[in-house]
Amino acid sequence: MYFILFYQLVENYLERRIHFREKHLAYAQAANDRGELILAGALDNPADKAVLIFKGDNSSVAEKFAKNDPYVLNGLITKWEVRPWTVVIGSEK
Repeated sequence: MYFILFYQLVENYLERRIHFREKHLAYAQAANDRGELILAGALDNPADKAVLIFKGDNSSVAEKFAKNDPYVLNGLITKWEVRPWTVVIGSEK
């Protein structure tokens, strides 16, 4: 199953993330290496939200990621939500 983690970003996110970006990217890369995090990135114009797509048996993989993400822990995310995603078209990894 797939799950989408939606992040609502703080104002001035691009400037404020500088101190935590390296840790966040390493954390995300480790989840990708384990096959949990499939795709991730911030939306642009404006940079106010981010979307992370996970694959797992249940939503706990995405929820655990969010609860331990350096961006969340350091206040760069004002709100997050996990939703199941039913893939209708496309190949599954």
